Amino acid sequence: MQEKQHVAVLDFGSQYTQLIVRRVRELGYFAKLYTLEDFPNIGEPGAIILSGGPKSTSEPDAPDLDFEQLDAFGVPVLGVCYGMQLLNIKFGGSVEASDRREYGPAKLFPVEPAGLYEGLAHDSQVWMSHSDTVQDLADNCTVLARNQHGTPVSLKWGERYFGIQFHPEVTHSHEGTRILHNFLLQAEALEPFRIEDFKEEVIQGIREKVGNKQVVCGVSGGVDSTVLAVLLHEAGANVRAIFVDHGLMRKDEGEEVRNNFHRMGVPIETVDASEMFLRELAGQKEPEKKREIIGNLFIDVFWDSVGDAELLAQGTLYPDVIESASNANSKASKIKTHHNRVDRILELQAQGKVLEPLAELFKDEVRALGTSLGIPQDILNRHPFPGPGLAVRCPGEIDEYRLKIIRECDAIFIGHLKEHGWYDKVWQAYAALVPVKTVGVKGDERSYEWAISLRAVISEDAMTADWVELPYSILRETSHDILNEVDGINRVLYDVSTKPPASIEWE
Repeated sequence: MQEKQHVAVLDFGSQYTQLIVRRVRELGYFAKLYTLEDFPNIGEPGAIILSGGPKSTSEPDAPDLDFEQLDAFGVPVLGVCYGMQLLNIKFGGSVEASDRREYGPAKLFPVEPAGLYEGLAHDSQVWMSHSDTVQDLADNCTVLARNQHGTPVSLKWGERYFGIQFHPEVTHSHEGTRILHNFLLQAEALEPFRIEDFKEEVIQGIREKVGNKQVVCGVSGGVDSTVLAVLLHEAGANVRAIFVDHGLMRKDEGEEVRNNFHRMGVPIETVDASEMFLRELAGQKEPEKKREIIGNLFIDVFWDSVGDAELLAQGTLYPDVIESASNANSKASKIKTHHNRVDRILELQAQGKVLEPLAELFKDEVRALGTSLGIPQDILNRHPFPGPGLAVRCPGEIDEYRLKIIRECDAIFIGHLKEHGWYDKVWQAYAALVPVKTVGVKGDERSYEWAISLRAVISEDAMTADWVELPYSILRETSHDILNEVDGINRVLYDVSTKPPASIEWE
């Protein structure tokens, strides 16, 4: 997609590299991440960004690139952190270990409020993460900005090459997005990225690849698989959308999923395997073992329903692609060792029979694509739901009684969030069972029942999350209704843990 006039981001190993791609896309331009091995095949970019990285440029195995090849593109180049240090060396300067390792916030003082720093505050906060610093500067180098110690932290070589020692992509750099915007203004040939253009392009690609073949996809009711199924349907593909109900769904969710697809005019096949899943999970307490059982059984049930698939469509998103690339083949080999049914997927991939139409999109872009496809907003704005379902919200053993408790509590909580206009303000919310019985009083009798924990978080990508400061009135109403309507619960808790150190789910 849009190989011409996109922004090519070269990955030198920074933990923040994916964020650079996100920020550029948020600014309205298509960006794509490339490994150094991909560098010779990045098409015709309109701009290039060299990411940061954990290595020192002085290390023998430090990442490098062919500068003549880089220069031959003739487009603006921005070096971030390691990328800036590498550019300084390429232009004849030097980099040395600093006697002051910088990690965290720093002040940015532009030499003049123009170019990269047009419209910025005089002393904007930026985020540093480096132990080396530029030493000697090349003859054609200009210092664009310094930090509070007077050290050069932004350089320019000639007219097309820019360097910044800090990370503009992280939110701790308060005006980092503005700096990226100013850099992209230097690239006159960049074309804006429109999700409508992507839709037409990917639909045409599906039609060319699928033809009259049958394509199979799994649907869960979540945003990714829903958009995938509707996209295939819109493209006129002969699609079988299979919904495996593993019995670990929320209250009435199976029926809700079927109704939603009916509303969108996309037929789905439902496979009710709930009894099979609960039977296999009986007596299991260890979280990873439960996940393994669910994952393996899901694959078995799905493939038994598929039969002979000519093509398989998956809702893989761009973060998954990036993770796979950065971890080489580790992910595929791990899956293959724990369950040989995945061999079928790997075989189909090797034969070019796997479609991943969403593989260049982030989650927010998938939602935008869904909107352009006419999918109702209440479906697109559904909170994320984990693949193992309520199993990760039921520590210890899983049985129908415990699942019923979680479903009822969850439905009450989500109902109050929707009633008071908080559902769309929260990234994810749910109820989890705390399998510890505590003493209480119900009526005139002593009770000895479980606790339920409510959780509501905000997040961009699930990598980090903060708990939501819900109004006390909502928590009071929810607690009152749960304690009065749900048997087996005599205590309601609200989870105020951030991620890290806690995870979003309980297991």
